[in-house]
Amino acid sequence: MQNIAILIPAAGASSRMRGRDKLIEEVDGLPLLRRQAKRAIFTGAHVTVTVPSHDHPRAKALAGLPVQLIAVPDAALGMSSSLRRGVSFLPRGMRALMILPADMPEIETTDIVALIDSFRASPFPMLQQATAADGTPGHPVLFPADCFPALQQLNGDKGARQVLEANQHRLRKVALPGERALTDLDTPEAWDAWRDAQKLSA
Repeated sequence: MQNIAILIPAAGASSRMRGRDKLIEEVDGLPLLRRQAKRAIFTGAHVTVTVPSHDHPRAKALAGLPVQLIAVPDAALGMSSSLRRGVSFLPRGMRALMILPADMPEIETTDIVALIDSFRASPFPMLQQATAADGTPGHPVLFPADCFPALQQLNGDKGARQVLEANQHRLRKVALPGERALTDLDTPEAWDAWRDAQKLSA
């Protein structure tokens, strides 16, 4: 899978956490960002992580992992800054890029592989979008290489939504178990509720 890249955007301000950093919160004894990066690495794909700076605690949380770290000094301008830089610094020859949000703790390595396998099985380059089991669109999303120029033109904080919407005619949806494709944790309340649910299901 060396010609597939996975981009984990992790340069945002975590502003809704009211002083805490959601990507450093521990899950299974690891900072969430490190745990997410390891799950991406296990696929065998090239993994890129954007961070606010190379000396930021998020960068330190990834110490020793075989990931490409990219600093995003203009991260305050929105998610698009991470996407533009991430795409610009990809190694040559990548056939596709998966955007994997860092704050989705239920995404498993097998889920990431499912999207990559669906892409490889397509007769022509198709976007792949994870959905909940009931079909509700979610994340991650995989973009073929011909989408890279459009990703590099993004601005603001809407992520890659406009590129996704412009390519609905060649979008394949991949259902993941339960609500893995929807569960993101970006407020203290969301973290508390998710941890309570994990205790009940343990």
